[in-house]
Amino acid sequence: MSTDSSSASSFAPSFDFDAAVSAPFRMQPGLRRLSAGSSQLSPLPPGSRHQREKLAVLTAFWPQALCLQTGFDVRPALHTLFAHAAAEHPTAWAWDGQVAEALWLATAVAADGKVLQRQPGQFGLGDEVARCLLGLPPAWRQAGLAALAFAEDFAIVDGSSGCIPWLAVCLPSHWAPEEKLGRHFTDVHAPVADNTLLLKAAEGLMRVVTSPERWERFVWNVSDHPRLHAHPARVEARRWLQTPVAQGWFRSERQTFIPLPSASQAVFTIHVQVQSLTTVLDSPARALALHDAVASMSEAVLAYRSLGGVRDQLLGWLAERARATA
Repeated sequence: MSTDSSSASSFAPSFDFDAAVSAPFRMQPGLRRLSAGSSQLSPLPPGSRHQREKLAVLTAFWPQALCLQTGFDVRPALHTLFAHAAAEHPTAWAWDGQVAEALWLATAVAADGKVLQRQPGQFGLGDEVARCLLGLPPAWRQAGLAALAFAEDFAIVDGSSGCIPWLAVCLPSHWAPEEKLGRHFTDVHAPVADNTLLLKAAEGLMRVVTSPERWERFVWNVSDHPRLHAHPARVEARRWLQTPVAQGWFRSERQTFIPLPSASQAVFTIHVQVQSLTTVLDSPARALALHDAVASMSEAVLAYRSLGGVRDQLLGWLAERARATA
């Protein structure tokens, strides 16, 4: 169950700040092809931050995180994800077509949902992962194990219907997974501010991400709280009441797509990261880039991102930081 250095290197920050943060800011697909050899999954060491938050969500709120549209057969997509994980990270994950095993967590789940703890865990009481999985319906336990074994959240994109028929999303960024289930891409993004480019690209985007090629995109925001789990039912609706902008957080997502070889579907991966602004803005260029991106946001986008009330304070602090770090 060792986590060797080559595997642990997958924890390097996956968000490409310099490519993603630019002005003028636009709500657009922003897809780019994955470079050769790029990983799409990030194995979690026992007791890591992502894993602890996911354990809490799957223990207390799993119906909000694990969502399946009635009648949808998730097995082909899940098996594709499991095979991809085993090929990409053979020291962290194993899959023989029946049993999914998180090697770093010494826990496996059989096809019938039976939980197999190979040896005591390395954090807490030693049975946190197995105990969490046993609290899930048997049909969800293999997906639950994958959610705890990797930093990424998962959803399935169906290119033929344009809908999302399945989600395993423990760490949403201020949206409710249970409200997106079975909805068309355009409906999912209807609440997004300045969404014209996104909606115009919807049909082509679904076709592209379910093609054999592999893609990634980046999403970011400035936040007043450091939690990875930001379901709207678990976050204070009135934002920035207790947090000065200088103590704010940079919330980012790297999103990728793992296509199914025999269907117009793809597994959508979402890697959420939250770091302090002062950590992320480690150069004048970055502080200035973020300043210019926020300055170019429309009032609608600022409101959608809960930045309208702190725009001026944030821009002032970013300009000052750009000068101070020069």
